[in-house]
Amino acid sequence: MKIIFMGTPDFAETSLAALISSEHEVLAVVTQPDKPKGRKGELTPSPVKVLAMKHNLTVHQPVKVREPEFVEMLKEYNPDVIVVVAFGQIIPESILKIPKYGCVNIHGSLLPKYRGAAPIQWAVLDGEKETGITSMLMDKGLDTGDILLKKVIPIAEDETSGSLFEKMMCLGADTLLETLNGIEKGEIKPEKQGESPTEYAKMLTKSMGLIDFTKSAFELDCFVRGMNPWPSAYTIFEGKTLKIWKAKVVEEKGKAGSIARVNKDSFMVYCGRDALEVFEVQLEGKKRMSAGDFLKGTHLEVGQEFGGEFGGK
Repeated sequence: MKIIFMGTPDFAETSLAALISSEHEVLAVVTQPDKPKGRKGELTPSPVKVLAMKHNLTVHQPVKVREPEFVEMLKEYNPDVIVVVAFGQIIPESILKIPKYGCVNIHGSLLPKYRGAAPIQWAVLDGEKETGITSMLMDKGLDTGDILLKKVIPIAEDETSGSLFEKMMCLGADTLLETLNGIEKGEIKPEKQGESPTEYAKMLTKSMGLIDFTKSAFELDCFVRGMNPWPSAYTIFEGKTLKIWKAKVVEEKGKAGSIARVNKDSFMVYCGRDALEVFEVQLEGKKRMSAGDFLKGTHLEVGQEFGGEFGGK
């Protein structure tokens, strides 16, 4: 099929790479404008643009895809399908109507669960046992289009958003190719979505990473993993930010936010229910390190409390 690809981050890059290696023809690539990055604010292309340029594909970077001039330009390509993967702009009806087979979106959840911008992270944060990829025909709603294919993947007990993201990128690319082949052969029948059983999967922000130790250790274990690698889960220790990168649930009972036990290679913090045993941390201004290395240069005492908005002063 003749395809227009719309995507921006590395999650989309994997799908574009799969298309380039397939029998399908990528007519052009649409991605977000280059953005300033780093201290110098140098304009940096998206991962999708970098890959597209490497393969000498035509790249378009509209500030707003709904502009009439851009829509008319897309029509001239006369694509069979437009593939949208983590593009970053709402696709207007004027574009949805262009391709013969419609606009196909690859979404990182088992729709109708976790509609929204951060479905992978929220599946981990909510303690889900499984998630997956859904391919759908886009409509004017937000992730409400007819479902084409679903592919399920289990969420491991130690899964982080980062590790799950890597798995989902590959699954997304495979699902995309299977979906396009199924559409072309007329073997896929679109199915309507029901109501979403979960809240909208909104983007994470840095402020959301502050740990509330009054929550259960199970919730906070999911929180630590869901916030990894960004924005990370953190508390306040002696006036500095202390990020917690790795922990597990243990059965302990005590005052939420206070130190339950200090071991050679870990330390435990009481939560609203049970406790977290912490194995990997990062103190403000320092590198990420094991809890054992952290304890070699830091004195923790049983009963000592972490500060900040939650967990004691």
